[in-house]
Amino acid sequence: MTDPLVPDRLDLVPDALLVGRAADGDTAAFETLARRYGPLMRACARRLTGSYADADDVVQEALVQAWKQLDTLREPGAVKSWLLRLTGSRSIDFLRRRRNHTGFGDIDEVSGKGDVGSPEAGPEAKAVQGSSIESLKAALARLPEEQRRCWVLKEFNGQSYDQIAQTLNISTASVRGRLARARITLVREMEEWR
Repeated sequence: MTDPLVPDRLDLVPDALLVGRAADGDTAAFETLARRYGPLMRACARRLTGSYADADDVVQEALVQAWKQLDTLREPGAVKSWLLRLTGSRSIDFLRRRRNHTGFGDIDEVSGKGDVGSPEAGPEAKAVQGSSIESLKAALARLPEEQRRCWVLKEFNGQSYDQIAQTLNISTASVRGRLARARITLVREMEEWR
């Protein structure tokens, strides 16, 4: 008798069922989860680490951790946010190990610089947009590390205050305070670009 959940049909299976099967040791179910959320995890890690190669390392670490801790997931249907929190935590750990936290050099893709190359944008518009992006990168690099992390997790990754608090292992009130200070600083520093 064959298993009704063959690998080519696993893409149609709900997350909660895949988590249950993976927690029981079903590697095909876990691979399906990794395929389903791997690109999103990679994008999250890339935004935080600033490098595709580093993002791949971070995602690999996060997936290994997820495989080991899958049975601790209380809400199997929330596996997506859980995987993103693991990715954020692994990214922060990676940055701590590297001790080079100003690696936001590839912020262009996230901030929309790719739109500058559109045919209807003239040279002046391209130059202005490029300068504003460079100013944003410089302003982000000058933010204190804890404010920059909160800001990136909120603005680039779209995480909630609670998710950021879990990722950084701080209180929600701390997240709100750090974000408020980061926004004030960025608004002040980017005033000329309004």
